[in-house]
Amino acid sequence: MTSLRGRIAVVLVFLTATVIALPEHVRAGVEYIPIPAVSTSKNDGNDIGLIVPILGTDPDGELKYVVAPMIVHNSIVGTRGSLNLFRYDSGGRQIRFIGSYTEEIERRVELSYADPAFSQGRYSLNFGASYFKNATPRFFGLGQATSESNQTNYTGREARMNWRFGIHMNEVTQVAVGQRFRQMSLQRGATDLPFTVDEFPAIDGVQGETLILGHRATFYYDTRNNLISPTDGMAVTAYAELNQNIRNGDHPIYSRYELDIKKLFPSESKRAILVVRANLQATIGTQVPFFEQSSLGGQNNLRGFGIDRFIDKHLVSFSIEERIHLVRAKIAGASADFEIAPFLDTGQVFNDYKDVTFQNYRMTPGIGFRGIVRPNVVGRVDYGYSREGGAIFAGLDFPY
Repeated sequence: MTSLRGRIAVVLVFLTATVIALPEHVRAGVEYIPIPAVSTSKNDGNDIGLIVPILGTDPDGELKYVVAPMIVHNSIVGTRGSLNLFRYDSGGRQIRFIGSYTEEIERRVELSYADPAFSQGRYSLNFGASYFKNATPRFFGLGQATSESNQTNYTGREARMNWRFGIHMNEVTQVAVGQRFRQMSLQRGATDLPFTVDEFPAIDGVQGETLILGHRATFYYDTRNNLISPTDGMAVTAYAELNQNIRNGDHPIYSRYELDIKKLFPSESKRAILVVRANLQATIGTQVPFFEQSSLGGQNNLRGFGIDRFIDKHLVSFSIEERIHLVRAKIAGASADFEIAPFLDTGQVFNDYKDVTFQNYRMTPGIGFRGIVRPNVVGRVDYGYSREGGAIFAGLDFPY
């Protein structure tokens, strides 16, 4: 506990230095907003604490910085201190840093940079790196028919690095190449559930350390009017990825493919926007680690189930939600829009395409609440209901 208090003190000192060091024209637009941090998650337990976002705007009211220290107590892993830094520049360029330290097991350091208009808009550039230990993941086995009673828990100890370089062929089309590195090992989790390694010793990826080097080519077609908070347009993403499982001498190569289609249908006033999404994923190869396969459940699909509730080689899913504008308000000198979004998610995972039947689809209706500071920031809370109860997810982006 003493170590945690020391880290929180460092966070507060760094926060003070950050605000003092801001340029004068930015400091003039700095606002503090203490917010209670209360949440619950199907896998991650209950949180209660305080977050103090500090928002910096330019003279025109555009959001430029968010500095968000947070301290919460979690019902599973104890007290967590964290610092979130976000910087937004013209052209959609973003820098993100997240650091956190928790009493029990969990750690996180994450840095990412994205510039969709690199070199005067001719290219896009993304890179990132992270290290974390997540003590609450669940695994139920592979396939659509897994039972909730088979639930196990593990700590995922991961290190990741990635880069992507894209060329804009025209205003709406981009092709990109990139690589990713993933180091993964399973350790005992923070819950009283059975340990995944003990219950599923024969599942690929469970035993020992896994090292993955992936090489990806991606095609983007995007007519949306904004990358982060769009109100109109369509986006199509298709990728093919060749992966090397470095520690697997028998079957080191497998491939993954995905087609993702999103379409927005705004009303004439744009106070209501219907959004539909279709997603198809395929994994080709043998002895593919379970955490590298397709999954349903979590904050971006089948939101009535916990993260990675269903896992298998292939996936098909469809989602629809109606984003309805409620009110616009001034917060910390910036204009914020608030929305309500009823939704329905459907989908299934499968090992072979002959196994796909409508009878096996899972469906999760739900409702979301959104706060948007255009064009850079989206905050959301979604509640989805399933036959296993319900799940609540929060994030700093739209689900799709």
